[in-house]
Amino acid sequence: MARRTAGTMFAALYGELVVHSWHDPASEHDAYQLFHQRSLAMGWLDDRASTVEGDDPEKRAAVAPGLWAMNDAGWSHPLAAPAPNLISWFQVEASAVAGDRPLPVQPFLRCAEDTTARIGTVRLSAVQILLPVQGLDASSRPPYALVPSLQTIDWFGEYDPRSRTSVKIRIDSGRDPSISSVAPQLARRFSQLDQGVFVYGTNELADPDGAPTPPFDDSFWNGPPQHGTTLTGELVEWSCEAVGWLAEAVADSAAGLGVHAPLLLTVTRT
Repeated sequence: MARRTAGTMFAALYGELVVHSWHDPASEHDAYQLFHQRSLAMGWLDDRASTVEGDDPEKRAAVAPGLWAMNDAGWSHPLAAPAPNLISWFQVEASAVAGDRPLPVQPFLRCAEDTTARIGTVRLSAVQILLPVQGLDASSRPPYALVPSLQTIDWFGEYDPRSRTSVKIRIDSGRDPSISSVAPQLARRFSQLDQGVFVYGTNELADPDGAPTPPFDDSFWNGPPQHGTTLTGELVEWSCEAVGWLAEAVADSAAGLGVHAPLLLTVTRT
């Protein structure tokens, strides 16, 4: 029987990658292998797909469910736009999400950043994530976890005040107009959330040409970008973990407003 999943998550990291002098471009330790190994080491990899029908039942039972199954990864992509500079990308199939948990975007982006930093020094300018919001069931959220990522805000409680960073957040639902229709309510929710990870500033309708072209075909997610909103504000720090927290909060807030479409989220450091 096929396993239920939340859907495809895709992350694209943009900026500058200063590759270590010792790194061999032809190494077998490519983006796919390194991301797979990092996911496995952290206990995040769902490797049940590696077992086949008829395998020893004890072997199947020993494989942990994990947060995602590995799909693909790379340092470059043939569909990437020339600017901004794509430095790495990662594609996974997110496992079904429990009612009191968010999409696992924080660990996903942490794993992506760790993998990229394995071969060089990373200087991020933007992070783009495809969020499978259609895989979230807002009605299953218990009252204490309507936005489950709020349970982890204390991780960001100790921080250097100088690390706060201005960001622009583009949220697009492609050909589906749902994000445009709930944009004012979404902005209002962020202004009312009791947290300091992202301090909301303003919102406006998004310019379809105002974000990097995603490095995948429009049919992959209901593209092209046509309906979106842009939020501005301050992020507690410029890191993949903070961006991941923000993405989780956006996904759950949108799902709570009735959005059932995959969302393309682009967070740009300003």
